[in-house]
Amino acid sequence: MSVHQAITNHVNKQNKRINEFIALDQQRELYIEEAVQRCKEGKAFSTEKINEVTKQINELAKLGIVPSRKLVTPEMVREYVERK
Repeated sequence: MSVHQAITNHVNKQNKRINEFIALDQQRELYIEEAVQRCKEGKAFSTEKINEVTKQINELAKLGIVPSRKLVTPEMVREYVERK
């Protein structure tokens, strides 16, 4: 394989990871907003979906180039809502 092809393959893999990260991070943010809204309304909420996506992000981060994210607890959501 030529050096050019190797570099192209590497860049394509990195680009794919970045795009996957962006999609997962957007989904995570939507789930966070849903939990925050439910908390504001005094309704029951869960962080399960948030953390499922967070775990996928963190697995992707282990491969490099994208950042990891913290798992979210219900207490974190409540604290956030109380500060707003």
